[in-house]
Amino acid sequence: MRQDAVTLERFYASPLGRAAGRVLTGKLTDLWGDAAGLTMLGLGYALPVLDAFGAAPARIIAAVPFEHGPVRWSASERGNASVAVGDPRLPFPDALFDRVIVLHGLEETGDPRAYLREIWRVTAPEGRIVLAAANRSGLWSRVTQTPFGQGRPWTRSQLSNLLSGGLFQVTASSSALYMPPLSNSLVTSAAEGWEAIGRTLAPGLGGVVLVEAVKRLYAPPNGGAAAPVTERIRLARPAQAARREDH
Repeated sequence: MRQDAVTLERFYASPLGRAAGRVLTGKLTDLWGDAAGLTMLGLGYALPVLDAFGAAPARIIAAVPFEHGPVRWSASERGNASVAVGDPRLPFPDALFDRVIVLHGLEETGDPRAYLREIWRVTAPEGRIVLAAANRSGLWSRVTQTPFGQGRPWTRSQLSNLLSGGLFQVTASSSALYMPPLSNSLVTSAAEGWEAIGRTLAPGLGGVVLVEAVKRLYAPPNGGAAAPVTERIRLARPAQAARREDH
């Protein structure tokens, strides 16, 4: 059962949620810049990170599952929109989106492969997606007071295998949310510091795993990379990105 929108909104309005959103948006903007002129889709509950792109994309659509209930988002002020969708069918034409972000979507879907097939269908050729999911090895997936403690957590290899089997080529991966999931001002105010320390001392133990992939008509089995999302990647040259390794 999916979390309701009120619970998610309340979390991301809290100091801990704002810090988590700040860290995750930093990862995405480091990876994609401002996505100027591109069409972007947010799946699951991606509202906390979509606003970071501002008005630069040509359009941003937030597709929120019916089960979440109604959501509040000021997207109309920028000519964008939020829509309620079923699982897994998406009400969009083929190859519409250049960038797709999945946050709080994969952990609670009933059929991850069918979910990914729909994402592949609506992603443009050579379009990029990021799957952000609770890390099975991290502390956040064990704390049910946050949205990352709900549903099925994932490992980086599981996400990579899912993408490779779904005609995506993995180009980058990373972990995020190394701060303890505590609503303490000493923790939340130093979120970026926790990230720096965590990447150095325990790079695989962040609370969230992020994996980026590009849509291919054919993706080689087990193809991909372990390049860190925190570093900029030349998106037009996935073969170069594939040689980078996460440290």
